[in-house]
Amino acid sequence: MSSILAVLLGTTLIQGSSLVTRQSITALTPSQINSYTPYTYYASAGYCAPAQTLAWNCGTNCAGNPTFEPVASGGDGDSVQYWFVGYDPALHTVIVSHQGTNPSEILPLVTDADFFLTNLDSTLFPGLGSSIEVHSGFKDAQAKTATEVLSAVQTALSKYSTTSVTMVGHSLGAAITLLDSVYLPLHLPAGTTFKTIGYGLPRVGNQAFANYVDANLHLTHVNNKEDPIPICPGRFMGFVHPAGEVHIEDSGEWAACPGQDNESTECIVGDVPNIFESNESDHDGPYNGVEMGC
Repeated sequence: MSSILAVLLGTTLIQGSSLVTRQSITALTPSQINSYTPYTYYASAGYCAPAQTLAWNCGTNCAGNPTFEPVASGGDGDSVQYWFVGYDPALHTVIVSHQGTNPSEILPLVTDADFFLTNLDSTLFPGLGSSIEVHSGFKDAQAKTATEVLSAVQTALSKYSTTSVTMVGHSLGAAITLLDSVYLPLHLPAGTTFKTIGYGLPRVGNQAFANYVDANLHLTHVNNKEDPIPICPGRFMGFVHPAGEVHIEDSGEWAACPGQDNESTECIVGDVPNIFESNESDHDGPYNGVEMGC
């Protein structure tokens, strides 16, 4: 019965130990944990309306990065997720952030049968092989803002004479951000460097997609305690997480989990084998003291 329920809910029960599980899991130092905080505030600011982020007047989230210089923002928070682009002179990088959503809204998106794996649009993603497939809903959400975000990033790179782009997001915003992380390098000059930090990231694509991300991106995805979203959609449906997981454990330790979908109980797949053992309230944080939302 438990395996049937796992299938219906888009999750899978953990399998036996694997080689990747036995790889070394390491604890981040306090300084390493603190280094994520500016990006966490940027991900949280993704929930703020465009008028707020364009003026960089969004309370605690904006105060967390007081020298940020906004370039563009958009979305309506309904059919199109909020987004913003700007430059951080302290971090010397262009920032791209996308709005997420709360667990009650994203859980249907990642567990219902109304989505499927599909190829990426060849116009937005030229040259990617047909074996690469992604969640149809995430694909559509990213496509709605792709060209506007690209234009804003191009403007920021030119205006601030930088070659660094950092992309952040939480929840649905993390999924959109991961697709942006594949999209933007295909359209920006050689020599541009990219980094992606996602929080509460659901599985976005298939094995070929995860392999492409591992080979071409610099990704960290941070999962908080028993958050159900990172274990969805289920692996039995063909979805696979790329490497780069950092799992915040109940003790507060941040564990770096090597490999794809590491099944150690110190990592999200092993800690939360199905959504009955999850806690929706963990989805929004805290991430080193930062709760997601505006």
